[in-house]
Amino acid sequence: MAYYGTKRRVFISHYRGDRVEVDAFIHRFATLEGVFTPFVLGANNNDDFINSTNTSYVMARIREKYLQDTTVTIVLIGGCTHSRRYVDWEIKSSLTQGAYSPNGLIGIILPSQGASAILPDRFAANWTQGHVNCYGRYWVYPNDANTLGSWIEDAYAARTSRAHLIHNSRDMMSYNQRCQVCRITH
Repeated sequence: MAYYGTKRRVFISHYRGDRVEVDAFIHRFATLEGVFTPFVLGANNNDDFINSTNTSYVMARIREKYLQDTTVTIVLIGGCTHSRRYVDWEIKSSLTQGAYSPNGLIGIILPSQGASAILPDRFAANWTQGHVNCYGRYWVYPNDANTLGSWIEDAYAARTSRAHLIHNSRDMMSYNQRCQVCRITH
């Protein structure tokens, strides 16, 4: 089934340990089905990964290089995504209001996780059970392009209709945390 909805520019946030599933998601839904145009940090070998401990610099580079032209952020959630500082920083940058409009926020559980996963703390602060009075929404991996397209459109609309529900004041992660699934710090 071909996708005929609006093709948005989407930032993909992920843990690079889930690269096989991330690449499969992008290949299927962006390349083959044309649901979105992807912007991804660190997914490809030729990407210029931001290697710095200066959080202000990293946030500025994420916004400038990857988020600037996007309107929706999809966080692909694997087993240890919740423990990654760069995922936290990408979500924080996506939700920043002021000079930029915030990105819509979607979490998608990768197939390897089944029907549930541990959300990154900053994402969890923007989500509620049943998607009531919250900015971000998360879903189990989509079965088709139109379902994903409708989630992206909902997140896009949230930039104005639900922006008042954004919670983005928590401190940024300074280091990767211990993964609650595999119990190690990567």
